[in-house]
Amino acid sequence: MSGIIGHTMYAVLAAKAASARRLPITSLIGKNWASYLAGAYLGCDIQTMPEAICVDTGAEVGYGTAPIAKSPITGGGVQPWKLKLGNQDFTPREIHNQFYGRAHLVFGWVKEDQHLMIPWDHLSEYMAMVIEDARELFGPGGRQLAYLLGTLVHIVSDCMIKSIRPGVDLNLVNGKYTPRNRPIQDLVTFHEIGRKELKIDWPSILSDLADTPIEPVQFHHMRIGKQQGKLGQFFKDGWVPEKMDLLRAVLLENRRYMKTYNSTILKELELTQTAMGLDCNESLRTISGGLHYSEMVEVAAKANFRHALWQMTTEIVKQFTQVTERSTVLRNLPEDNSPTWEELEKQWTKGSR
Repeated sequence: MSGIIGHTMYAVLAAKAASARRLPITSLIGKNWASYLAGAYLGCDIQTMPEAICVDTGAEVGYGTAPIAKSPITGGGVQPWKLKLGNQDFTPREIHNQFYGRAHLVFGWVKEDQHLMIPWDHLSEYMAMVIEDARELFGPGGRQLAYLLGTLVHIVSDCMIKSIRPGVDLNLVNGKYTPRNRPIQDLVTFHEIGRKELKIDWPSILSDLADTPIEPVQFHHMRIGKQQGKLGQFFKDGWVPEKMDLLRAVLLENRRYMKTYNSTILKELELTQTAMGLDCNESLRTISGGLHYSEMVEVAAKANFRHALWQMTTEIVKQFTQVTERSTVLRNLPEDNSPTWEELEKQWTKGSR
């Protein structure tokens, strides 16, 4: 299933919670919404690329590192997809092995790179250094800071939903994060919480995040490039400037394929009217163990799924707070206290000069 639906929802909820707590990052996130949401997915999941090519049609299919035995289009054969860079080809798995841990920081590293892993209790320190360096090394824009905050959303939420960190109590069908319950999480998040409660325009926000540019600070965050700044001073190991061209090609590919993948996700999550009411497609019912959509909604309610989202959001905002406390840049963000249109209207309609 998608992954992007969950991570985007965590980012939306975290932004609401940050606003409720009056964190100084609130206005920054709002002004750079698409980049914040892009960071919450593409900031970490560098395997967003095809897994294979449909032999019959030549179309790209699948999602990188998820094995695919036959074409979902024709049921026929597939051949491996590879990213080409100069005279070299890279499979999604090879790309994953080189960059996944670097993006996720606290987990996901291949065995030979385990020594580069950042301990959980140093995550906020690490991210604060990257944010401080962002202004010093890559310019004053707020977009890159919002992207980094979105990246932090992804790291924390992955740790929580994958039980790398405690704090989310969820037993949905057969556990917290399993192939069987992921369709339930995605469908309930997309329709019941996203569309109905929060009025999220999913096609719009998914399209916007796919259109965001690459942020140079992501190379710094992943220690790809020149060792410099506060991060280079305090975290001296693991800098690999020779991988910059490959990572740039990967990040471009992520954004290119995200536009195709968005369409796949939206189609997969569609509900259709049946004799039993609105229902999801047969493949998702099969994955979930035969549940119809109405039954999925009931199961999610019984498992107190919304409470799990609250737990997730609470931990993300805790990290937001810790990073802000460690970052002069974030603490000193200007407040958005300019007059509202209503206030201006009261003054200007009187004919003031």
